[in-house]
Amino acid sequence: MSRPTREEQMPPDGKITELAPDVRRLQLPMSMPGLGHVNCYILDDDRGAALVDPGLPGPANWKALMAGLAEAEVPPERVHSIIVTHSHPDHFGAAGRFHREYGADVVTHRHFRLWWDTADEDEEALEPVSSDGENNELVADPVYGGRDTGPGGPTPWGGQRYKMPIRAKLGYWAMRNGWGGRWFATPHPTHHVEDADRIKLARREFVAIHTPGHTIDHLCLFDPEGGLMICGDHVLPTITPHISGITTARDPLKDFFSSLDRVASFDGVKMGLPAHGQPFTDLSGRVDDIKRHHNERLDLLRTSSDRLGRAPVQDYMKQLFKERSWGPMAESETFAHLEHLRYIGEVSVSRRPDDVLEYEFD
Repeated sequence: MSRPTREEQMPPDGKITELAPDVRRLQLPMSMPGLGHVNCYILDDDRGAALVDPGLPGPANWKALMAGLAEAEVPPERVHSIIVTHSHPDHFGAAGRFHREYGADVVTHRHFRLWWDTADEDEEALEPVSSDGENNELVADPVYGGRDTGPGGPTPWGGQRYKMPIRAKLGYWAMRNGWGGRWFATPHPTHHVEDADRIKLARREFVAIHTPGHTIDHLCLFDPEGGLMICGDHVLPTITPHISGITTARDPLKDFFSSLDRVASFDGVKMGLPAHGQPFTDLSGRVDDIKRHHNERLDLLRTSSDRLGRAPVQDYMKQLFKERSWGPMAESETFAHLEHLRYIGEVSVSRRPDDVLEYEFD
């Protein structure tokens, strides 16, 4: 039985869509499983335009981006700024080339870093089991002193990493080493913003909102005048963003919950503009849906513990996700949930001689 297509999975619509005064959308193609496009927002002003999230690196994205800008009557030399919501390649890909060839500023949150060691986790929407929607001194810090174990190292929980396709791996290797040329130019930020900074875009002021969780550097932008919230991957309309266990954050799921509450607290939001999928109007309602989904995942882990007892991440992962989603990415999100439960005191962890972590509910 085939699954219904989520709106985030749809291919680009091929149109320039006006969403609000001086705010237009161009959808760019993606080749990652589970996502069919990335929304690049064109913010027009007297200087030209700023672009939010200009898609993946590589010639196919660049060709589509140039065609879209031509249709929007925005010459690339008139693009003065690139806003990158976070450090995943489908959001920063073309930023380096715009800076190199046209002198565009690259604007990110100050915590922005290139996640070379976790770029191997694609953006696939994981399929949960439900159709809806770590205690001894040896392992007081069970993740090798920090979760970032490097691109060639083991996962913190003792699993295998996702293997990138060789073409993408070579491209990101070139970007990492500064040899990416035109297609994989490294997106070095020229301007960093802090939480609550104001940025002049689309002939008005937007407020920068630091929203860690999906990544440690995620940035949303709120337009109080127009009631727009540019959400990046923080809030998506029908799927939930991946919460990775491979991060320098102590408890990324807790960060994500706090960031969701933060964006939902803003008054006057009329429309959420996600990085994938269609605009939506009930931002606080969608936040409630996403929090409910993750709380259900936590409850399912609690229930599963009665059957599993002390068990590794891989066993708990099979309780959370359908078999077609089993693998490194599902393990990573399961690890993030188990670590959250460990930090709030519900779970203890031990390490086996083979360096695999095992979790047990207290």
